[in-house]
Amino acid sequence: MSAADNIRNNIIDKLLTISNKDYLSALYQLVSTSSVNEDIVQLSESQILMLNMSDEDIKNGRIVPHDELDKIDLEWLKSL
Repeated sequence: MSAADNIRNNIIDKLLTISNKDYLSALYQLVSTSSVNEDIVQLSESQILMLNMSDEDIKNGRIVPHDELDKIDLEWLKSL
């Protein structure tokens, strides 16, 4: 079972315990007005530039492992 299936089943289990009609109506309205948005997102020139710069950084090995970044962040927070 996928993670999405687990989440869906957990939501269904919780919904089955709700008896408040107003609460259920609000949830129904939220779910029925939400749709999967498959629109193409238009990026600005600056967003495209930043993504291209990120690609170049990755290609050239200019990256910091997550655990190292956590250490740097912790040191920065201690200095405040």
